Amino acid sequence: MAKKVKAKATRSKKAPAKSRSRARRAVTKHAISKAQHQYVPWHTIPLEELNPLLQRQFVVGQEIMLARVLLKKGCIVPEHSHHNEQLTYILDGALKFWIAGKELVVHAGEVLCIPAHMPHKAEALEDTVDLDVFNPPRADWINKTDQYLRGTK
Repeated sequence: MAKKVKAKATRSKKAPAKSRSRARRAVTKHAISKAQHQYVPWHTIPLEELNPLLQRQFVVGQEIMLARVLLKKGCIVPEHSHHNEQLTYILDGALKFWIAGKELVVHAGEVLCIPAHMPHKAEALEDTVDLDVFNPPRADWINKTDQYLRGTK
């Protein structure tokens, strides 16, 4: 009987590295197979008007969000911060940012990376179109609880 108990104990020990690696690949493969691809032309997403100077559209993946933001000249995005890391790529126009105690103008063709929890503010110096990437997706945008953007100039 002692041998049977010992055999059971041996089986319950941590699996060898090769088995753990195979298990990880199986879990990863399963997770990937559950994910669905999305094909979303921008023209199929209604423009959400947050205020007279600010509109946006966005697509949400499992762990990332892409937003197309349209700002008219003079639009102010009030100072805020969020737990999401943000990449802002200016397609057309220019935004002035106040970030880390400095002013920075980001023009068409330029990218700004904003770390999580870093307070920032922006102003459209001209009519501007930007793409914002967030990780993780912005729950406040999805749930429409982003009051700091609604009704601002």
